[in-house]
Amino acid sequence: MAVPNQVSVVIPAFDEAGAIAGVVCGLQQAGAWHEILVVDDGSTDDTAARAAEAGARVLTHPYRKGNGASVKTGLRAATGEFVLVIDGDGQHQPDDARRIVARLGEYDLVVGARSGRTQAGPARRLGNAALNGLASFLTERDIPDLTSGFRGARREHLLEFIHLLPNGFSTPTTTTMAFLRAGYNVAFEPVHAKPRVGSSKIRLSRDGPKFLLIIFRVMTIFSPLRIFLPIAGVSLVAGIAYAAWTIAVEGKIPNGAVLLIMFAVVVFLVGLVSEQIAALRFDGRR
Repeated sequence: MAVPNQVSVVIPAFDEAGAIAGVVCGLQQAGAWHEILVVDDGSTDDTAARAAEAGARVLTHPYRKGNGASVKTGLRAATGEFVLVIDGDGQHQPDDARRIVARLGEYDLVVGARSGRTQAGPARRLGNAALNGLASFLTERDIPDLTSGFRGARREHLLEFIHLLPNGFSTPTTTTMAFLRAGYNVAFEPVHAKPRVGSSKIRLSRDGPKFLLIIFRVMTIFSPLRIFLPIAGVSLVAGIAYAAWTIAVEGKIPNGAVLLIMFAVVVFLVGLVSEQIAALRFDGRR
């Protein structure tokens, strides 16, 4: 079990002057952390100054790079055995941070899983539910909250996947999928999220497709057959059914059925090759 003095807290922040001091002070009251790092992502307000006044060590980007880039900056600068990433908008509870950290050691990644009713807006809840369902299917593991940025992990394992992390808002998605597919121990700890201070930087219409692309990208890296096999199966069944129906009605095999069956075979073979490449990646990494 990890304890706070083993944990570096990383707080990515962009224009969070109204909340950042409260976040830092709340964490300080919750435990004697190894360090608290606030990564100011080129804010246009006095986020950095308020974080420093509250007692955090501040790392500043000269211009805005994105939430993921801020997390990567914090990971590189952190010196604790474990890293706790928490948003700077004030929606997460310091007591929940202690519960997440308490499970580190037994688990390599612990995600603060928000209940559906604490996630803002019906559209956001619906979008997150769809992403959670897709990710659960692809990883064969129930994922209650794929996009939560509130999480703790072993620093060495996070650094292992740092080259996969995007600079935008899909870092939680990528780390969750990567840890699960790499076979690390992953737990989801229920947490209660308060309404954030200020407005969210994420837009479902703009960022939703990016989350989907990240999921498919990570899965094709770690377990490509989970994507290629269903596509090949649907195409094969459709081709055989089309051929059987046409033979029964017209007494001949249509070109469309042949193409569907050939497409299924090609997709299946590409999936097999991709699976072997993924296995070789992990053999070389280890």
